[in-house]
Amino acid sequence: MATYTITLNERSARGKALMEYLQALGILMHKVSPKAKSSYQRSQEDKQAGRVEKFSSSEEMFKSLGILNPTGF
Repeated sequence: MATYTITLNERSARGKALMEYLQALGILMHKVSPKAKSSYQRSQEDKQAGRVEKFSSSEEMFKSLGILNPTGF
């Protein structure tokens, strides 16, 4: 017995029809969904893509955000 993995769009009419057909034949064993990424994985992707900024102090961060007086005084 061979195992096949297919990817299809269940939102399309053809995708729905194929899923129903495979279920009717009893071929479809289980549905596998992609695993959600952990927050650590997302943070590493952000770092690699250059979407992370580093600041030496909170004052520097507030200045870059346009907040001149972070304490409110």
